[in-house]
Amino acid sequence: MKAVHRILTFALLALSATTGFAADIEIKAPWVRGTVAGQMATGAFMEVTSKAGATLVGAASPVAGVTEIHEMKMDGGVMKMRAVARLDLPAGKPVILGPGGYHVMLMNLKQTIKPGDSVPLTLQFEGKDKKVEMVEVVAEVRDLTSKAPAANPHQH
Repeated sequence: MKAVHRILTFALLALSATTGFAADIEIKAPWVRGTVAGQMATGAFMEVTSKAGATLVGAASPVAGVTEIHEMKMDGGVMKMRAVARLDLPAGKPVILGPGGYHVMLMNLKQTIKPGDSVPLTLQFEGKDKKVEMVEVVAEVRDLTSKAPAANPHQH
C-alpha cells in the first residue's frame, strides 16, 4: 500500500509541474519543509515561471489556518521576514521561492507535516488583465533540515 501511495504522490507531483494559469504559469519542484509536533508554521518552496508575466497575489492550504507570501532579507545586518501582498513574476524569468528568500508561509498549522506526506496548495495569480486565477499544486514534504530542492545532476 505504501508503494501505491508513493506512486500516486509522484504522479500528482508530476502533474503539478505542468498545471498552470491559462497554460502560462509553470510550477517546478514544489515542496514543504516538515515540522515537529507542536510547531505552528513552516514554508512552501518552488520555482515559478510565467510565460507572459503575472503576479502571485495569494495562497491557501487546508493544512494551515493562515497562508501568506513572505520575503526574507537582510536589514541592518539582521535577517528579517515580512509578509508581502504580491510577488511579481517577470515574463519568462523563473522566480525561486526558497529558504532565505521569498516563500509561501503556512501558519496556524492544523497538523504535524511529516516527510513523505504531500501538502495541497492553491496559488492565486493575477494576470496582466487583472483577472485572478487559481493554480492547484501538490507539494512533497521534505525533512526538517532541507534547505533546497533535490539536486538533478542533469540540469545546468
